[in-house]
Amino acid sequence: MPELPEVETVRRGLLPVMEGATIASADIRRPDLRWPLPERMAERLTGQRVNTLRRRSKYILADLSGGETLLIHLGMSGRMLISRPGQQAQGLGEFVHDHGAIGKHDHIVMDMDSGARITFNDARRFGMMDLLVTATAEAHPLLAGLGPEPFGNSFSESWLAARLAGRRTPIKAALLDQSNIAGLGNIYVCEVLFRARIHPATLARDLGTAQVAALVPLIRDVLAEAIEAGGSSLRDYRQADGELGYFQHTFRVYGREGQPCVAAGCSGTISRLVQLGRSSFFCPVCQR
Repeated sequence: MPELPEVETVRRGLLPVMEGATIASADIRRPDLRWPLPERMAERLTGQRVNTLRRRSKYILADLSGGETLLIHLGMSGRMLISRPGQQAQGLGEFVHDHGAIGKHDHIVMDMDSGARITFNDARRFGMMDLLVTATAEAHPLLAGLGPEPFGNSFSESWLAARLAGRRTPIKAALLDQSNIAGLGNIYVCEVLFRARIHPATLARDLGTAQVAALVPLIRDVLAEAIEAGGSSLRDYRQADGELGYFQHTFRVYGREGQPCVAAGCSGTISRLVQLGRSSFFCPVCQR
């Protein structure tokens, strides 16, 4: 499932063609994705100007001029793709492609007043969309329990220390808990813990002050590097221009079971264990 860097990369790709533009028409081609789509969705979207396109955790939110917000979650296989008829539009860059025939898995198609088309494609329909009242959007069940954004001022050493204090849960699970920090997923937690030299099964309560303090900048560093690389392309993920991300080529532990540790002077081999039904990759020499 796309994590914060992938979702942020998609948001940035959509920004030039959505924010400030008006949805000239919306074609809702099925009644549901993971869950039923909002009633009268096409009618409620058509004619609305996108005032702001933002991200919260792993969700994209488009605040509309009519006082509603379009909430988008990509799920396991959802993609937001941009196309435009004719040649590339000035200022939109190389990512703009000609409109093609609407495909079997193109479930929601929004034509903007600029001529750009935004298509939500989802082969397995694990994604979702909803329309919320903008003024109370943060109270939506999917958003209300989220912790601070990792790049925000609210996410700090003191916040994380307070959330981890006394907890008997493994640090891997604690960092995946979206009420502690929003947007972190399995890939990037593995990478963060490797850089911090913390074993994923270490209990949160057993971390020292220095270890907790180190986690905050490391989380930001790993996420920033992944965003710069366009995210990690595993299975279905694509950027809004249809291109692959490439952070997966710099993984230090994730998916590298049985391979040598990349840390200088380390003779360890990357191992894997299963936590919460997910694979944790780590170096048993570096991360003790």
